[in-house]
Amino acid sequence: MQRITNGRLVTMEGQVFENGFIDFEDGKILALGNASDAPAGTCDTFDAQGGWIMPGFVDAHAHIGISEESARWEGEDCNEITDPITPQMRTIDGVYPHDIAFRKAINGGVTSALVGPGSANVIGGQMAALKMYGDRVDGMIIKAPCVMKMAMGENPKNCYGQHQSRTPQTRMATAALMREAFIKTREYMAKKEQLDDKGNPKEVPFDAKLEALIPVMKREMMVHVHVHRSDDILTAIRIMTEFGLWYTTVHTTDGKAVVPYLQEAGIMPITGPFGTSSKPETDHLGFDTPGVLNKAGMEVCITMDHPVNPLQYLSSHAALAVREGMDEDAALRAITINAAKVSCIDDRVGSLKVGKDADICVYSGHPFEFRTQLNAVWVSGQKVR
Repeated sequence: MQRITNGRLVTMEGQVFENGFIDFEDGKILALGNASDAPAGTCDTFDAQGGWIMPGFVDAHAHIGISEESARWEGEDCNEITDPITPQMRTIDGVYPHDIAFRKAINGGVTSALVGPGSANVIGGQMAALKMYGDRVDGMIIKAPCVMKMAMGENPKNCYGQHQSRTPQTRMATAALMREAFIKTREYMAKKEQLDDKGNPKEVPFDAKLEALIPVMKREMMVHVHVHRSDDILTAIRIMTEFGLWYTTVHTTDGKAVVPYLQEAGIMPITGPFGTSSKPETDHLGFDTPGVLNKAGMEVCITMDHPVNPLQYLSSHAALAVREGMDEDAALRAITINAAKVSCIDDRVGSLKVGKDADICVYSGHPFEFRTQLNAVWVSGQKVR
């Protein structure tokens, strides 16, 4: 058994122990609480030396390992720009676990991320929640597939209309393609349930795309819709509501302009990244967005959209959101338990709780403080830093 003690234990489950301990074995948390209540017994103990004991950070939208750092086209497997509808694509088949960005993420306290295709396609494929440490993707999987990636706005228009003179060339076409895919899936599901004269299921020609969308239509798989501009946010809400899907918005750059409608939708938006605007639809990006949405009563997430911004700086961006008005605890939730929830993995990661994975970081002080050092990291109970 391993134990971390003598630190401020912040569980992200509503509990803070000023002098806490946490025990774990075989990758799972066994016990935690006040150090004075730690059970007796022999264990391998790590002294936090008065620092902060935190769950590993989680990013709810990344392309790490599928858009490799320091690689060109050789390591670019993020977008299959040959067909705007590719729900059958699986992220795990494109991830390179030895991407140097994984080690950098660990060094930034990020232990998990939802990794998926980019936003070139209207329906990009199946995202996978991964640990940031491992030598093969199969051993890094928390859950896969777990989310379906979709996109609206400039990216599909640019990749197909601008560069290939194909549909979608307009926002109308993007929405139409999305609706068409859902309607075809609904009809496909109905055909599979039909019986012949003998009471046996009728044979239906296999369709990989529609099969991949069945869990989406059944609300068994969440949808993450890439949107920046306010009209795209509202179109995403309109279409997802029309088909009764389980979803959230990613980036939500102009979310400040449509706060009442995001509130009404009842979703947990993913915000970010907040770097330099790279295209017209991101003109209004800013570090104040997550705080504005949170003050309006919404729980939010913060993403780096790696490699747009390096994943290891996730906590720095959360700290900058605090500087721009976001509540500090809300910012911590945005990169821990909230990110785990919208990635559909909060049963495993995102907080420190008995039975959850032992993904733990020890800091010399508050992780938002610029001079704070990351002293140790465990992933699934294994010390990796």
